Amino acid sequence: MAGYSRSEFPHWRSSGGCTARQTVLQRDGSNVQVGSNCQPTSGSWYSQYDNTTTSTVSQATIDHVVPLAEAWRSGANSWSQQRRADFANDLYWPQLIVASSSSNSSKGDQDPADWMPRTEYRCTYTRMWIRVKHAYDLTADSAEKSALQSALTTYC
Repeated sequence: MAGYSRSEFPHWRSSGGCTARQTVLQRDGSNVQVGSNCQPTSGSWYSQYDNTTTSTVSQATIDHVVPLAEAWRSGANSWSQQRRADFANDLYWPQLIVASSSSNSSKGDQDPADWMPRTEYRCTYTRMWIRVKHAYDLTADSAEKSALQSALTTYC
């Protein structure tokens, strides 16, 4: 992890007046109300990772499906800072989703060899992980590949 820092991935940049975080909260929430600064003020957010819902904005965290540290270990260490910013703010590929604070904290920077969401969401999560890794041409180590293959076979 030599050289890694979250600051190497400038995130929550603004686009269209809202940050990527605010955009995901609006996109993935229900009955979301926002203030004049684009910040959600109310609504509810469902975390697929652990089947929980919160109505507290601060507890609806945004997860990088492929964590920034994992991206760094998988090839992002050689990217330009602009490419890392694009990755950290990606609203196109399934890279940013709402997650509960507890599930996001539990996941940390782990890959599927060490962390998976609840059983009912594992197929979707596995496919999202593979799609993001492929889109960004990131590598996967042998334990990660084995866990992904097992998840595809078992849950998809």
